[in-house]
Amino acid sequence: MSPTRSWANTPEISESSEPIDSSILAPVKDDKTILVPEYVEEDNNYFLNQVTPISDIVLPSVKSPNTSRSVDQDSEIGQVNSVSQLSDVKPTDWAFGALQSLVERYGVIAGYTDGTFKGNRALTRYEFAAGLNAALDRLNELIATSTADLVKREDLETIKKLQAEFAPELAQLRGRLDALEGRTTTLEAQQFSTTTKLTGRVQIVTGSLLSGNNVITKRPAPRVVTLQNSVSLRLNTSFTGRDSLGISLGGGSIASLGQTRAGLLGTYDGRTADNANITRPFNDLSVGGLRYRFPFGSKTQVNIYALSDGANELGFTIPINPYFESSLATGSNGISRFSRRALVYNYGDSGGGIAVLHRFNQQFQFGLAYSAPNANNPTDNNGFFTGRYLALAQLLYTSPGSRFRAALTYVNTYSPPNTQGLSGTNFGPAAGSNLVNSTVPGTGTVANLYGVQAFYQVSPRFAINGWVSYAAHRYLGRGDGNAMDWAVGMAFPDLGKKGSLGGLFVGMAPRMTRLSKNVDLGAGLGQADKDLSLHIEAFYQYKIADNIEITPGLIWVTAPDSNASNPDSLFGWVRTVFRF
Repeated sequence: MSPTRSWANTPEISESSEPIDSSILAPVKDDKTILVPEYVEEDNNYFLNQVTPISDIVLPSVKSPNTSRSVDQDSEIGQVNSVSQLSDVKPTDWAFGALQSLVERYGVIAGYTDGTFKGNRALTRYEFAAGLNAALDRLNELIATSTADLVKREDLETIKKLQAEFAPELAQLRGRLDALEGRTTTLEAQQFSTTTKLTGRVQIVTGSLLSGNNVITKRPAPRVVTLQNSVSLRLNTSFTGRDSLGISLGGGSIASLGQTRAGLLGTYDGRTADNANITRPFNDLSVGGLRYRFPFGSKTQVNIYALSDGANELGFTIPINPYFESSLATGSNGISRFSRRALVYNYGDSGGGIAVLHRFNQQFQFGLAYSAPNANNPTDNNGFFTGRYLALAQLLYTSPGSRFRAALTYVNTYSPPNTQGLSGTNFGPAAGSNLVNSTVPGTGTVANLYGVQAFYQVSPRFAINGWVSYAAHRYLGRGDGNAMDWAVGMAFPDLGKKGSLGGLFVGMAPRMTRLSKNVDLGAGLGQADKDLSLHIEAFYQYKIADNIEITPGLIWVTAPDSNASNPDSLFGWVRTVFRF
């Protein structure tokens, strides 16, 4: 089973983030395998940790043939010129003389980053054959450069015997090297770019409302089956090997089944997450994101973005909810926007900004982000510093072994009156009830948001996640209000087939729990949401091939718009994803 990989992909919110494609959680091995947590750099992301079984680590005790690097490049300390550089090799060791000869006469030994040789590790025949092949190459080099006098006759006799004994392994190894060289030549001739990686995703979605009313008109909403599409392309360019310039292009025709008061149901409840940007024409291919990511020192990463989402750049660099958040690389995600993102992340919108992430150690990471959804707009109540903004801070903990992770998140956000972002909203999470997404006309709105999220991989085939978010709204000059959401998700990796995924999600979508008596958000002075509305979601992502999945799913919303007088809504959704 491949590790879950993920990034948020609601097109009008987070198309800007390029696929991080980073290992988030390796499958849990059996009790006999020791798991080694380590931070790795993958796809230019420096803060993602993965778990490497010790049994999978290859000992780089000798140099690879035809190279000046060891088998495991990340583990070597370079060429060892003296056996004394290997701290765990002593003159009293039985193999000291042999190692000294290999190091100082032939130069075919490399060590680990901690300066050790680890000679007590069991060696496979293929690993030994790789070392023997390296020694043969070195002997040929010495002979070709007229330095054959450095080669002892007894060494040649030993090599000759070993060459005969390991002839099958050497032949297989060299065959693999020849094949690899051929494939490398073909790849170099056909590659898109030496510095840029292109990835893409195509979605075909069939969906329909199965039951439910429009909460505004109180009449049954249309039960119309639709066939829709979306395309996402990512260009990721690295200039130094440690930085990345991410450019996203996308477009589509997927209309959400729950979005805005003017939508099918007249509410955000049940909003699907694959929908196209509602501020642009359908199937209009446009830039959805632009950002540059680079390291600042060994433990800090800086993301500067002209078009992105601060919550996406920071909150999802290491997803708290990996099986439900979408990914261009894996396509694994929930059907609805609510199942992917907690309230605390959802008040943002695409725009310009900066995010800084700092890793204290393998367990703790801290991040800050500032995002301005209308940073490119030079009119009043807009711009980078004078318009709508979101400032986010998050502390993330990941346990040794990566089975458990938890985050504490704080957001401060402000929306000037009568402004609108790419999601079509002025303020709010763009999910849940109408009241939680409403403001007082002509009045600016400030909010402080607090969230706690957690994830636990119980076993290789079962994981659980959950969150609780709380929001304190202030409608400037009018009064205050409070909003809240909570959720629990359960994921079943490899359900039915390796690579497939089942998901079950239950939660209370964002709703207004309290409102000052002088504030009217459309239901009357001081009127908050009346009832508890539950969002229940199930999906099964079936892996057809490595790059093709089909995901049928259902969304059931009780008391839509947090009003028990509204009959339950039921959505059917079938998403087919092709990745390349």
